[in-house]
Amino acid sequence: MSCTVLGNVLAGLLLAVVSKGLSAHGAEFAYLPDNITVIEGESVILRCKIDGDVTHKAWLNRSNILFTGRDKWSLDPRVLLVNSNDSDFSIQIERVAVSDEGPYTCSFQARNQPRTSHVYLIVQVPARIVNISQDVSVNEGGNVNLFCLAIGRPEPSITWKNAKYGGVPNEGEFLDITDIRRQQAQDFECVTNNGVAPPDTRRVRVTVNYPPMITDVKNMPAQLGKAAILRCEAMAVPTASFEWFRDDRRLVARDFNLRIKNEKTRSLLLFNNVTDKHFGNYTCFASNPLGVSNASMLLFRPGAVYSGGAGMTGGLGICLGLLLSLLLKI
Repeated sequence: MSCTVLGNVLAGLLLAVVSKGLSAHGAEFAYLPDNITVIEGESVILRCKIDGDVTHKAWLNRSNILFTGRDKWSLDPRVLLVNSNDSDFSIQIERVAVSDEGPYTCSFQARNQPRTSHVYLIVQVPARIVNISQDVSVNEGGNVNLFCLAIGRPEPSITWKNAKYGGVPNEGEFLDITDIRRQQAQDFECVTNNGVAPPDTRRVRVTVNYPPMITDVKNMPAQLGKAAILRCEAMAVPTASFEWFRDDRRLVARDFNLRIKNEKTRSLLLFNNVTDKHFGNYTCFASNPLGVSNASMLLFRPGAVYSGGAGMTGGLGICLGLLLSLLLKI
């Protein structure tokens, strides 16, 4: 036997019992809507319009009796009687929960026959992200697998999108990126929505690690007795550390005329007062746990003739730098 049929039977039996031996008069009943929709946590009023000739009335939820007239049968403190007069027999449910969803029946006695009308309470739950990937760090060329889990009633949609550039969103709980490149390091935004409330959003930061790549190297002219700077800039994740070499000797800031200043993405070799001994070839090394990059550059007198130029070096580059340094001193 279905819940609706059972509710009708119980309503009829209930009204038959409470009205036995009493006269009943006709009444007009304003039918309830088929469905009432409410958001979880809100309150809802279920109204039953009657007239003064109705003698007995009751509210039921499935097979549970909530009220008979002003007498409360329900033990739930959230269920309240709003009105019980000659024209209105209404109840209120506070802080509606998902478990409140289902059929409700307003039943009354009219013309010696029980009359009923039904309403189905639909409880909606705003879409909400309940679990999402943590921020992730991956080496370039690796794979990234992100997930975003959400709940809601009705079932919410889930999309992934680039938080900075937008673009075509990726549908579904999972976002997979294979052979990731450094250009793809960014925040990815998960958005879930079911139309009940504004979308819920969360972000996951993806960091792509890669070895240093020196990007700014220039040979620099310098005049005796003047200040000069050699610059070495490198892009890397994690951030690169820098070292300077003069020929095969690692430089340290022992000479008051020479200073090394390391910043986030570059290193500066500062000469306060250039002397003859400062002219020559210098090599910058940038390193992080994923690799090393190096480049050589010249500090030279203006107008001096030399061949080659600044650039990436290995052992051969250092040797060429030494040769150029000697030529400049002739």
